[in-house]
Amino acid sequence: MDSITKHRVLAGAVAACLYAGGFAAGRLVHDEPAHAATPVPTTAAPEASEAHPGARGLPSFAGIVASAAPAVVHVGTVSVANTADEDSGSGDPSDDDGPLGPGGPFHGFRMPRDPRFGGGEARRGAGSGFFIRKDGVVLTNNHVVEHAKEITVALSDGRKLPAKVLGRDPKTDLAVLKIDSKEPLHVVQMGDSDGLSVGDWVVAIGNPFGLDNTVTAGIVSAKGRAIGQGPYDHFIQTDASINPGNSGGPLFDEHGNVVGINTAIFSQSGGNIGIGFAIPINMAKELVPELEEKGHVTRGWLGVSIQKLTPELAESMGTEGGQGALVAGVTPDSPAAKADVQPGDVIRRWDGKAIDEPGTLSMLVAGTPIGRTVPVELSRDGKSKDVEVTVAKLADDESASDDGPAHRGKWGLSLRDLTPDERRERDLAAGTGVLLAGVVPDSPAAEAGVKAGDVVLQVNRHPVGSAAALQAEAGKAAADKPLLLLVRPAEGGDRFAALSPR
Repeated sequence: MDSITKHRVLAGAVAACLYAGGFAAGRLVHDEPAHAATPVPTTAAPEASEAHPGARGLPSFAGIVASAAPAVVHVGTVSVANTADEDSGSGDPSDDDGPLGPGGPFHGFRMPRDPRFGGGEARRGAGSGFFIRKDGVVLTNNHVVEHAKEITVALSDGRKLPAKVLGRDPKTDLAVLKIDSKEPLHVVQMGDSDGLSVGDWVVAIGNPFGLDNTVTAGIVSAKGRAIGQGPYDHFIQTDASINPGNSGGPLFDEHGNVVGINTAIFSQSGGNIGIGFAIPINMAKELVPELEEKGHVTRGWLGVSIQKLTPELAESMGTEGGQGALVAGVTPDSPAAKADVQPGDVIRRWDGKAIDEPGTLSMLVAGTPIGRTVPVELSRDGKSKDVEVTVAKLADDESASDDGPAHRGKWGLSLRDLTPDERRERDLAAGTGVLLAGVVPDSPAAEAGVKAGDVVLQVNRHPVGSAAALQAEAGKAAADKPLLLLVRPAEGGDRFAALSPR
């Protein structure tokens, strides 16, 4: 049986991580009978002509599938569920609507206790991945393997081999695995995601609902999508059908080269509606070497909270053009503060590179070597100003290895800076508070009762006003001590929450 779908909330709907985790049953949804309709005459597709010079028949992707499918793998995991919900037998109280919940076909059934994991309730999950090197290196999504105690990679030839995690990066949802194989392995050909154009054909191969090597096709619907998953959002949007179990699988261009890693869908039901998202392969190519070598990604830190510069804001601030990143807040003692960057500044260029949107600045800063001094072009009160910033290391509360001590600092918080409007709505002073965009199920944050939508005001009694500041304070916490948060829920009423380390 396949799988309980993990969900992420996007703009009031649901973005389903394409990971099949848990013990569930699939459901067939049948269309309602359609009313009789008057037949519409059909005509043959036009051949290429002077009137339609680009017209051609629909392509066949059989060649791509034949050569690429053997490099796509099924990633199976075993994790330990939280067994607090004794009534339904579900490992996650949020799974009440799942097959183990009260309305599900398996209500009352329980997964077996596993003595290897302290007698906890074992939960099986599944995703996809693909070989990027012949020595057995696999690329997949972080959320597929994040909580796994065991990982098994199933090859297209039927072999099932144990895998270990070389590195994980929760911020970009990437993970690198390694298997040992005595037999030759097929690998994919890496493509160039920057070379994709909206309207190009793409092909997805993966294991939705446990259906190995399922192939679907569509087009690139958009590029550079930000869907609220983090500061490094830059997704490829596609209408190629991707579903739970596709997570970590490759997205190919029409030449058979990998251009993306399938990651999430936008849906109000959990099923595919033609809006899927993939991580650009060029982003992965930059991070994989460091994940292999260090197990995690080290990023640069500027110490500002930024937002999009709209035409209205540009006009009101007396600055020209809508390009750039508007500085909404500056963290005290940060590299930005030391360089005299101020709230209301517009960052136009970073190290000579133009900033077209806030996400561009986030990625450029993250990729800048620690300790390097870079020139920054600002616009302040309508006048150009040049400063130099020495980049510091971004403290991160998210670990890259389940085995390292840093994992005890994994609190399960997804953070986002508040906009000025959001602060006004919550009666918060400028530079105060950090929004919890999401909370990982079964994490220390979830166990402490912290919820998405809460605002964190303090960390260990220190006020915080940006995601970077919160991460910096969390990074200072002792690995074996609880992390104390002062939070303001959406309904009001400040309260303290102690997050216990693991």
